[in-house]
Amino acid sequence: MIRINLLAVERGKTKKRGGVLIPAAHRVTIAASLILLGTALLVGWWFWSLRQTSQRLDSDIAKGEAETQRLRSVLAQVQKFESRKAQLQQRVSLIEQLRRGQNGPVHALDEISKALPERLWLTELLQKGDDFTLNGITTSQLTVSDFIANLGSTHWFKNLELIQSTVERSQKDKDATELFKFSIKAVFNNPEAPPLPPTAPLKGAKTPLKK
Repeated sequence: MIRINLLAVERGKTKKRGGVLIPAAHRVTIAASLILLGTALLVGWWFWSLRQTSQRLDSDIAKGEAETQRLRSVLAQVQKFESRKAQLQQRVSLIEQLRRGQNGPVHALDEISKALPERLWLTELLQKGDDFTLNGITTSQLTVSDFIANLGSTHWFKNLELIQSTVERSQKDKDATELFKFSIKAVFNNPEAPPLPPTAPLKGAKTPLKK
């Protein structure tokens, strides 16, 4: 007797009927859609990252500008302090020079310090007896004239003379402010000194006849 296994045939037919087949063209379309979606997501993330970076840079720039303004204010205050410090050091240096030179009157320092206008700095003070030589720099020739006028008005100096005046400008920075080097000679004149006693005529000297 011949036996035929119909169960196996039925199972094979059931498997073929239950499977879903996707055509090759549809698979390509789905793959391309997935690639485009992934690319769009990547570009969107990249754009968002660039935007976040730009916002962070803008914030850093704003903070940097605010810090620059604050530092400019601090720098201006430091420059004022340095200018004041230079003037004080200048006066102290003049005091030390006058103390070392025993022949120089102490009043000369006070009068020179009071006569100093703004934007004028003394670099050297030389003394030989009552003769003084003042060397310095300034930003304007008019300031030198004011200094000479101030010294003359104190009545402690006479025969004031500007013996040298030159202009200096930095070769590296053409826009730098011109500086004027000057040298002034003056003779110390103490108005508080007692007058000299009259000289007695020498013995044997003939006195002029009165007309």
